[in-house]
Amino acid sequence: MKKFQAEKNTQDVGVGVRLSPQARKEQILRAAIDYFSEVGFSGQTRELSRRIGVSQALLYRYFTSKADLIDAVFEAVFMRKWNPQWIRDLRYRDTPIRERLIHFYTQYANATYRPEWIRIYMFAGLEGMGWNRNYLDFVRRKLLTVICNEIRYEFSRSETMKGQAKISPREIEMIWNLHGSMFYWAVRCNIFGIDSSVRFETRAADAVDLFLAGAAKVYPQLVRKSSVAKRPR
Repeated sequence: MKKFQAEKNTQDVGVGVRLSPQARKEQILRAAIDYFSEVGFSGQTRELSRRIGVSQALLYRYFTSKADLIDAVFEAVFMRKWNPQWIRDLRYRDTPIRERLIHFYTQYANATYRPEWIRIYMFAGLEGMGWNRNYLDFVRRKLLTVICNEIRYEFSRSETMKGQAKISPREIEMIWNLHGSMFYWAVRCNIFGIDSSVRFETRAADAVDLFLAGAAKVYPQLVRKSSVAKRPR
């Protein structure tokens, strides 16, 4: 079914169709996303060109190498999906922290937890590509540290931005536990083909509730330990 969809999506990219250079490039990129999400990054550009109905020479006119094409795939699949408004919403403290987290993960899942996103992410990890590490570092810097600050404020009324102790590795790891549970739902659905009978919004709310119940008890202790560790001896 996936292969059929990939071929269906690329039938109109053929040489006989007159397109602007930008439109042609975008169509080749969409075809490459379908192709690499199906076969992984060991797939050959010759086969990709055959499926699209263009020559390799034409493909390389738009993407100078296979590595260049793969970089464009990652940019389109991962970085274009990121919405800075998510972070602004997470920091909006007039809204309860529970609602902010549920809203964020619902929005994030709708934008990213799709078959091509999950499959390309997993294939890239198996290939040992640096993109996964870069994306995880991006998530840690742009998202997890923000959630840590909001949890600190919620349960200890302290913030790293006001001279308090730096966020500790253990705090980050706690947020990874929450974030990873959401990701694994997407893996179950898109890699293992196990459909959940529970709506994602309900499942996300349960995960957030469990996390916040534990954070209310544990987080003040973590902040105190971080503060003690920061004091000069």
